[in-house]
Amino acid sequence: MSFLESVFRAMCQIVVALLLCAHTAWAARHRDASADADTRVAKSAMRAPDMGYWHTDEAQILDSWNRPVRIEGINWYGFETRREVPGGLAVQDYHAILDTVKREGYNTVRLPFSNQMIEDPIVPAVPEDIAFGSPNGAINQDLRGLNSLQIMDRIVAYAGQIGLKVILDDHRSEAGDSAEPSGLWYTARYPESSWIADWVALATRYKDNSAVIGMDLRNEPHNAQINGACWDCGGARDWHLAAERAGDAILKINPRLLIFVEGTDSYRGDSTWWGGNLEGVKASPVSLTVAHQLVYSPHVYGPKVYQQPWFNGKTTSRSLEDVWHRQWAYISEWGIAPVWIGEFGTTNDAGDIENSNPGSEGQWFDSLVVYLSRNQEVGWTVWALNGEDADGLLDASYSFPVNGRKQQMMSSIMSPVPGESQEVAGMEPLR
Repeated sequence: MSFLESVFRAMCQIVVALLLCAHTAWAARHRDASADADTRVAKSAMRAPDMGYWHTDEAQILDSWNRPVRIEGINWYGFETRREVPGGLAVQDYHAILDTVKREGYNTVRLPFSNQMIEDPIVPAVPEDIAFGSPNGAINQDLRGLNSLQIMDRIVAYAGQIGLKVILDDHRSEAGDSAEPSGLWYTARYPESSWIADWVALATRYKDNSAVIGMDLRNEPHNAQINGACWDCGGARDWHLAAERAGDAILKINPRLLIFVEGTDSYRGDSTWWGGNLEGVKASPVSLTVAHQLVYSPHVYGPKVYQQPWFNGKTTSRSLEDVWHRQWAYISEWGIAPVWIGEFGTTNDAGDIENSNPGSEGQWFDSLVVYLSRNQEVGWTVWALNGEDADGLLDASYSFPVNGRKQQMMSSIMSPVPGESQEVAGMEPLR
């Protein structure tokens, strides 16, 4: 080897070493940048306290910071009944009830009401359904003399104060229990024009209160195969067209509200729960004048409510998911729109919660909880808060969960809610 060749080889080795050092430094910086990016993404996904409205993007609901958020709530019924007040006010202060909801990790309350309550609220609310004293002292003092709508105002206001969101649910026309018997969204006394006018009145009433994030247009449309609500059938029974009319009227008042549209009970011969069939969305989706505000909302129950044909000795979690996919889950899976299960639930009996036999209530409930844990974009509100209900979360005193195991299962599908992230502190929301 000549002297020049030796010098050339040495220089090449030096150049290679320098290149290796430069690559190592670049890789280290790239790793640090990637880690920083991951940290930023994690921070942006943290659910900081959000006081704004929510909107949608494909299958996801987003908060006012454009961060993914899921409805993880509970139903609190009573406004829709002849009492026209939510359950529990005869034994517990409404502040304490909502504090318990918040403490147990829920972020949303669905409040059913009737059109009768909106148009002709009881003044004042029935005395025996609201107590103003308890063994622990005075309760519900600020509800004295109020009518039902004014009581709803107080509940909505305090829910917003402690960071809970509210969804208003038109449960039925005349005050009473359960869904409207006819399955339609109107009656002779409360025609469609009244139904829409009542929604406009509520949208106006809460226009400046972002605690109310949306309107569940009608509870459990059904009787599709008889004379009730049907999907894409035309005429006065066509629920999906009525939903467009009501949704657009609401959005004209407040274009930032979410519009929740339930299904019917049957579509082309495939029958399921009242409000639970959304198969018609494939061919005839709801079209609103304001984009990014539509959410579809099935109701889903187990064999204790009704022995559907898919509950049998051969039932598996997979077979249940196949039913859900066919009837409503495809909507979020295909990115058509978000899905929110407005009602589901089971009793507090240990057997109904823990039984894993094929076709049992326990198998269904556990399978749905597992499904929700795997599909974080699907929202839910469990039925119900009310302590007097066989499915109720709270005990008769409305103080604590009556069944710890069921509440643990609910907690297992709740998103963590850390403190406000530094990245968004002090910034203005996007919406």
